Amino acid sequence: MLTSLPNLLTLYRIAIIPVLLVVLYIDTGWARWLALVLYTSACVTDFFDGYLARNRGQVSSLGRFLDPVADKLLVASVILLLVAVDGVTDLTILPALVILCRELLVSGLREYLAEIQVPLPVSQLSKWKTVIQMVALGFLIVRDAGPAFLPVLAIGQVGIWLAAVLTLVTGYDYLSRGLKHMMAP
Repeated sequence: MLTSLPNLLTLYRIAIIPVLLVVLYIDTGWARWLALVLYTSACVTDFFDGYLARNRGQVSSLGRFLDPVADKLLVASVILLLVAVDGVTDLTILPALVILCRELLVSGLREYLAEIQVPLPVSQLSKWKTVIQMVALGFLIVRDAGPAFLPVLAIGQVGIWLAAVLTLVTGYDYLSRGLKHMMAP
């Protein structure tokens, strides 16, 4: 099932990360736009891999494992590199840190619950969080290379704060559901 289209899209998302990071590190106007194109292509595959897997009946154990890993690798690496190139600075580092911590928490929680065979389905609010987070990161990738008439950096900063708030809400929701199983005898 490795060569199914949904899994190939997920593998693309993972494979594009090093290229994206190199382009982000260059940190010039043209490189930011190229990084945005690469990042957007990775984000689009996040939607289509799951959609195609469900509609084509190609849901696989490998895909269920790789998809969240690819998502977390993409988000974490972009956030970390944006901090490194001063795309995320000052107080905006706080929501970025909240997002990274929540990703680690949910990953650990999912791993624990999988061991005791308890599913932790993705909530609708968590899907909205992901969309807002992806859009915000796209704006933060472009920053001042964007059109002068549009407050690109401000939109990205507001978006990442909003994503962080939703991150806290969804993280609390997942943790409270997981704690019920952790506290059981």
